[in-house]
Amino acid sequence: MNNKKKIILLVVAFLLTIAASVGVTLAWLTAKTDEVTNTFAPSDIEITLTETKGTAISNGREFLMVPGHRIEKDPTVTVEANSEKCYVFVEVTKTDNLDTYLTYYIASGWTELTEGSGVYYRTVDKTATDKSFSILTDDKVTVKDTVTKADMDTLDEVSKYPKLTFKAYAMQYWKTATTAFAVEDAWQQARTSQSN
Repeated sequence: MNNKKKIILLVVAFLLTIAASVGVTLAWLTAKTDEVTNTFAPSDIEITLTETKGTAISNGREFLMVPGHRIEKDPTVTVEANSEKCYVFVEVTKTDNLDTYLTYYIASGWTELTEGSGVYYRTVDKTATDKSFSILTDDKVTVKDTVTKADMDTLDEVSKYPKLTFKAYAMQYWKTATTAFAVEDAWQQARTSQSN
């Protein structure tokens, strides 16, 4: 029995050695990380055009003209918080008779796109807060002191009243990651996309 015990012990020892070596083989070092999820959220540009002075009427604001007086007029473009870097454009149109009655100047910081176009622009960096820009110098227009009662009497219908109209647009600044839009191209894109 002694030999049998030895053989059994040898077989058991052999099996334990194989089991131990298999166990060692299966005990690899491993590790893993948490997931990193990439989420791509949309970006945007939001602007508003507001005016608080004058009397509100159905399609804008009304102001009374007194020769030689300055009229408070505060059209303001605001680029809203979290907007991307952009060009902001303001299109200023006036009736043919406006220059007979009024003078006004565009506020500093605006550049006319092309001379006489009535389109002004500025570049606004990406913003975490609202950024507001006055359109008119000192937020005023001036009634010319040369305007007479006879001039006023020719304004016998609302359709003849001098009018100054503002419209704002915005267009992203970057065309690609490293190339900016040319300002003229940005204006065309802004105007075209808003007319659709």
